[in-house]
Amino acid sequence: MNKKSFFGEFNVRMIVATALGAALFLVLFYFVKIPSPAPNTNIQIAYGIATFFGALFGPVSAFLVAFVGHAINDFIGGGLGGIWWSWVIASGIAGLISGFAYKNLDLEHGKKPGVMFFAWNIVAHAIAWLLVAPVLDIVMFAEPVETVFVQGIWSFIVDAASAVVVGYILCVAYAATRSGSKSLDKE
Repeated sequence: MNKKSFFGEFNVRMIVATALGAALFLVLFYFVKIPSPAPNTNIQIAYGIATFFGALFGPVSAFLVAFVGHAINDFIGGGLGGIWWSWVIASGIAGLISGFAYKNLDLEHGKKPGVMFFAWNIVAHAIAWLLVAPVLDIVMFAEPVETVFVQGIWSFIVDAASAVVVGYILCVAYAATRSGSKSLDKE
């Protein structure tokens, strides 16, 4: 495995893929909403997309996929009075931290994600939804403490699960297409 930067790749491929990832995140975030038991929260499979792009390109890509996708969703959706920056920032943070798994992955050589993939994702969503989103809701919007932490707990549970399951499936599928021994490269 080649030495990787902790923050991922920075090249044309990463930039183009990140833009496509943000668009895919937006479409899934906007159209695929599964209600959760907490008010104004949904299960979002889009977080698996951010996780997947983080696994391929690193934390900066995952941050941009989640942050831009969520921000545009809020802008075009107009729900709750426009862009809900506390949650947009939390989405970006979840992407950023989950993308740190990139350093421990080798999907390009057909290797499946391991324990660090799951650990980074759970830590990422815990920080984003149990800390960042509720605190910013309180500071930025004077939201009731009880409400934001209930929303944060539910968001952590469902979005971490979504990111891990969908992200893992995408990573395994991608890695299966990259196995070194089955490559068509000339030897």
